[in-house]
Amino acid sequence: MKLAVVGGGSTYTPELIDGFARLRDTLPITELVLVDPAADRLELVGGLARRIFARQEHDGKIATTSDVDAGVEGADAVLLQLRVGGQAARLQDETWPLECGCVGQETTGAGGLAKALRTVPVVLDIAERVRRANPDAWIIDFTNPVGIVTRALLQAGHKAVGLCNVAIGFQRKFAALLGVAPAEVHLDHIGLNHLTWETAVRLGGPEGENVLPRLLAEHGDAIADDLRVDRGLLDRLGVVPSYYLRYFYAHDEVVRELGTKPSRAAEVAAMERELLAMYGDPALDEKPALLAKRGGAFYSEAAVDLAAALLGGGGSPYQVVNTYNNGTLPFLADDAVIEVQAAVGAQGAAPLPVAAPDPLYAGLIGHVTAYEDLALEAALRGGRDRVFKALLAHPLVGQYAYADGLTDRLIAHNREHLAWA
Repeated sequence: MKLAVVGGGSTYTPELIDGFARLRDTLPITELVLVDPAADRLELVGGLARRIFARQEHDGKIATTSDVDAGVEGADAVLLQLRVGGQAARLQDETWPLECGCVGQETTGAGGLAKALRTVPVVLDIAERVRRANPDAWIIDFTNPVGIVTRALLQAGHKAVGLCNVAIGFQRKFAALLGVAPAEVHLDHIGLNHLTWETAVRLGGPEGENVLPRLLAEHGDAIADDLRVDRGLLDRLGVVPSYYLRYFYAHDEVVRELGTKPSRAAEVAAMERELLAMYGDPALDEKPALLAKRGGAFYSEAAVDLAAALLGGGGSPYQVVNTYNNGTLPFLADDAVIEVQAAVGAQGAAPLPVAAPDPLYAGLIGHVTAYEDLALEAALRGGRDRVFKALLAHPLVGQYAYADGLTDRLIAHNREHLAWA
């Protein structure tokens, strides 16, 4: 079994490699190719990857290349984890929206739109190369904004499924609080990528007992602290929102915070420099503890589980993924991309039926889906007016003057990545 990782020079990659090594019975990789245009990073990450495999006695071959076509040739699955513009672009995404009093964040709001505009054309080009090399290969997208990128891939006819680590993170945390194995915890997870709610936590499977009320009663303070929201909000909602909902539920508070501390991008850039220095140590043969602070917790386990299920070699039968709505949420178009539990197998991902969401959640889901429609149109066709309309539609922007100012800033900061600009 051959897998290719585009963006293989990412500092995330050793987390992925560790998962491939530990979970080789679930996903028996014989060849892994790390693809990245940054040759210097790729050499460091590739060297550590080989040492991790050797330490854990995995006999799979690891190759590195800057040539996408060569890297994906013959691959059964291609995992996308790229960042167009690197941490420098992320720093801009987190900075210039604050000038208009809006949240600066890399996956939602104005910064998220900028990332989508930079990313969608690049991902579609890579996907076309994958299709030419091997039309049967699955594309697993971990590249943000996952919902928009996955929709672009699906609309272009690619065999693609989007993946995020939010759900598996909740699953692991809830399992620990309940004192059960993670596999025993099934989430009623509903919404869009980075806009989701856990409306039930079931033991044993989709029809199992809902223990969310007990979790909130016994561990509500810990859950609220982890999400950085008031315990009272959890009690009033009776569900657990993803931590990205804080950008919506406490927008002004978050903007004030972001204006008084270093950006997350600056923190991550400093961490990456330290990690890359560690990766260059020939004695290092395991992922360093510092990597846990980089983000992407349980990313490798989610990726292994999904790849194994899609390639017919195992994996959990139900997984939270990003895929076409296809009537699951009747107030959205069939070709909207949602993030829910799905039955996953060699034929792809089929969303499980879900209870109709409360209007409090359905309204925001519909609103952000409308924004994503416009964002994808802007990413595919370009143009200042399309960017403006997407920003005006976003609930974290929504005012004419803000959208106008943000449009100018977005284009100015991203001109080198926007062919039409």
